[in-house]
Amino acid sequence: MLRYLILVVENSLAIAILGALLFGGARKKGGGLGKRMIQGCLLGTVFALILAILRRTTALINRGYWNLWILSAAVILGILFMLLYWDLGSIRMSRSYTRVFGWVSLLLMGALFFYALPTLFLYPTEFVLTGETIFSTDFLFKLIGYGIGLGISLVVGTAIFKAGIPLSPRFVGSLLTLALILNMLNQATTIVQFLLARRMIPMIRWLFRIVVAAAGYNLVLLYLLMGISFSLALVLWIQSLRPPAGYKNPAEHRKIKAALRNRRRWSGVVTGGYLVSIFILTGLKAYNEREVVLSPAEAMNIQGDEILIPLEQVQDGRLHRFAYITADNTEVRFIVIKKNEVAYGVGLDACDICGATGYYERKNEVICRLCDVVMNKSTIGFKGGCNPVPLSYTNRSGNMIIAITNLENEQHRFK
Repeated sequence: MLRYLILVVENSLAIAILGALLFGGARKKGGGLGKRMIQGCLLGTVFALILAILRRTTALINRGYWNLWILSAAVILGILFMLLYWDLGSIRMSRSYTRVFGWVSLLLMGALFFYALPTLFLYPTEFVLTGETIFSTDFLFKLIGYGIGLGISLVVGTAIFKAGIPLSPRFVGSLLTLALILNMLNQATTIVQFLLARRMIPMIRWLFRIVVAAAGYNLVLLYLLMGISFSLALVLWIQSLRPPAGYKNPAEHRKIKAALRNRRRWSGVVTGGYLVSIFILTGLKAYNEREVVLSPAEAMNIQGDEILIPLEQVQDGRLHRFAYITADNTEVRFIVIKKNEVAYGVGLDACDICGATGYYERKNEVICRLCDVVMNKSTIGFKGGCNPVPLSYTNRSGNMIIAITNLENEQHRFK
């Protein structure tokens, strides 16, 4: 749940902020730009969904090259948008300029959504691993985290748009321009990074250092966009504390007071949304990414080419970890857990998907240490999904018997 909440906020909040500022700027300019922005959103969303499906079901999509063309188009459209926005000083625009500005706005919004949304569309495809079902608490919690993350971004975006309505067109336009410039710098960095990696442009040391430095601060852009758009909420709140000096009658006075309360509310929504987002991206992220220390390996008996584990040692239904050192000094870990009165789940402390990161026990549940997936205890010992790699065993004279040969054959997973 936390993993997808964090991922969705990281990948959707920036586009929500940019979209809100673009809508706000379009509203100030008029000329039907708002309608074009909506069309751009719909167009970008549809193409993003198609791209996500193709990426999921085929090998036809090279993500790097797609991003190169999308981002290049977005940078060019962003420059054109800013030139048109500030050159057209009046809301009464000529028909030709209105048409050009409208199409640039549509394509810019479409490019931004086309680039950002495929990743969000693909997250739900990770909720269910092979061999699992959607009818599980794990799937439900992932879906809840995903939905909350989208909800936060939508609420914040709406609040930013509403906060900009009472403010001056020049102020809103200035913030929009600054946000677009920062976003285009980030897009340009991504483009250069791809071109350098594919040797499509010569390797220049100072340029490479800039790209490497920028790649390590992906969240900086988001925080800068949050700071820029927070200016709307701050200015709106300050203005709400200074009501107009005069009014004609009590009804007009009540209307003014209601408008001021409404401004403070939207300012509060933006502030609250950002506080929650910052908490998710810092505190919750640190908590979710904390390193889990695996429990130490338990004692076991080795007799010849067999490992003997007394059944009474693993009767409590808890996770038990064991380790065997192979002939070439590789530690091969395996786990044992009693599933019911007659069956045990026995497998390597590794899986085909996440490797040898291991499993741990949390609130009587077996959890994958890497992807935080909850294991269905009844399926441990069987292939599929994030389940431990099955390890065969037999019961004899009150002991669980595991052949050392099987562990030697699996040592490559732990190197």
